[in-house]
Amino acid sequence: MWILAGALLSGCAAMSESECRGAGWYQLGERDGNLYGARPRIDLIAYQCAAFGVKAGEADYMAGWRDGYREWVSRVHANDCCAP
Repeated sequence: MWILAGALLSGCAAMSESECRGAGWYQLGERDGNLYGARPRIDLIAYQCAAFGVKAGEADYMAGWRDGYREWVSRVHANDCCAP
């Protein structure tokens, strides 16, 4: 039970200043869509990075999230519902 709770909470971990400054926005979005299959977290990430004066790359994040989410849906539902 505690392991599951820890795994779920790790998806909500705060971004550090170095993570914000060195973020690959597309890859971050792709990971979030593919791992979590849930709504994008760009608002939370942008808020956290703004504290360090870093502007999140929303367009790149969302492009990656769409691709990752497409992979997640295909894997979980074993179909091509979202293929371009």
